[in-house]
Amino acid sequence: MTMSMRAALLGLALLSGVPAAFAQAQPPAAQPPAAQPPAARPGTLPLPVGASAQPLTLAEAEAALVERNLTVLAARRGVDVARAQRLVAGALPPAQVSVGSSVAQFSETRNGAIRGTRYLSPSNNINVGLTVLVERGSKRTLRSRFADRQIEGAEAQVLDALRTSLFQLRQAFLGALLARANLEVALGNRASLDRTEQLLRRQLRDGAIPEGDLLRFQASRLQFEIDVTSNAQAYAAGVAAVAALLAADPAAFQQGAGQLAALGINPRVTGALAPPPERPRTGTPAGPASAPTAVRTILSPVAFDVRGRFDAIPELGISREELAQGVASRADVVVAERQSAAASANRLLVEAGRSRDVTVDSSWGRSRLSQDLPDSRDRLNAINSFGLTLSVPIFTSRIVEGNIATAAAQQGQADAIARAALLQARAEFAGAWASVEQTRSLLNLYAGGALGRAEEAYRSTEQAYVAGGRTLLDVLDALRVLNATRIQANQARYAYLVALSQLEQASGVSGVAPRL
Repeated sequence: MTMSMRAALLGLALLSGVPAAFAQAQPPAAQPPAAQPPAARPGTLPLPVGASAQPLTLAEAEAALVERNLTVLAARRGVDVARAQRLVAGALPPAQVSVGSSVAQFSETRNGAIRGTRYLSPSNNINVGLTVLVERGSKRTLRSRFADRQIEGAEAQVLDALRTSLFQLRQAFLGALLARANLEVALGNRASLDRTEQLLRRQLRDGAIPEGDLLRFQASRLQFEIDVTSNAQAYAAGVAAVAALLAADPAAFQQGAGQLAALGINPRVTGALAPPPERPRTGTPAGPASAPTAVRTILSPVAFDVRGRFDAIPELGISREELAQGVASRADVVVAERQSAAASANRLLVEAGRSRDVTVDSSWGRSRLSQDLPDSRDRLNAINSFGLTLSVPIFTSRIVEGNIATAAAQQGQADAIARAALLQARAEFAGAWASVEQTRSLLNLYAGGALGRAEEAYRSTEQAYVAGGRTLLDVLDALRVLNATRIQANQARYAYLVALSQLEQASGVSGVAPRL
């Protein structure tokens, strides 16, 4: 076997360790697997994203969500509404003031004739009235109590909106981080395959291998290119979902992209990333073997560049019993309980309608019109009159009892909803706990030996190829198995991290979700 063939094998061997795109730039033939630098952390390696995309960690995203998420902001406005309604509920019924005046006057005789018609001005006569509603049955106190229960419910709804939005953010962020880790693997595979293909082209030029070997190798690269494009698309979609939850426009980014020399990728078209211009392949004869073997577009600019320790496997650190006790204080369960308490306060308020309210009308009138008696010796200048009227509604029993029955039924509905919310929360907790157990078991399977076995299988296949017992395509098949195992390991990590986030959402206990 020639030295150039061994160089090709060493280039392939780079795929079993750190992605070669992120290794130090050294000639492939002088960099055996044992000399690879320490493995970089998945989810933290630099990507060629847009120039305006700022790195974003999960902790930073969560902090921004509290201040910027539109669902949470809308829930906070609900608290403002409830507090404003509390001011209205605690106020006394407004009194009504009336002011009037007679505008015309005429006299009518016994025979129906009209005499003494005249028009009057407000300066000659005025009538002033005051109407006050006197509530009975402590209605004002009961209204205030009902408004207080509504404020408590609105505050709990803010916490529930925050709980739900945080889970959505964590799920979207972890999804973007999964795509990022898979994209890192795919880009590393591509860079290593590029170097191996260069070596095979050199061998073809030297006549060490037939053109068919190079063509078979190039045909086998297609799946790796599909991995690059699919993961790049998934990463862009995941970042867009995160941006939307943070009230940022996912499509508002500067055109253009950054560059990463280690990947050999530079911006070529405004708003898109592409590999550098292809150099003339002087060592490859014209024909199918000289055609491009990599896709042009790599990654579009994104709003954020999510970062995180995707290989982190956090421990739970709390027992199932402790988490189960926290379900009763979950935000949506508290919302349902407070809505039930508000329904109870509303029923008491409606029952107070059995005590009829009294309306008090008082009036004062003053007239400066001529009102003298025929035999009066002291001429009158004005006449003042005072009035007082009390009014009580009657025939209200059917209306009041109907309202009471309605309020009692609504309270029953609220009580049933509160019980159902607690049972649903406990069911979600049971499912979330089972998901944590199963995903952790699967993750332990990959961390405990599945990845190691796939890497060892690749190395043994490579050694057999060096000894002449395997073909280059056998090595590529082993590489596909190794690559699939790495992707599946990333998926297992993602499933476990999402399960932890879901367990925090289901239990209502903070601190369970992963910190990357």
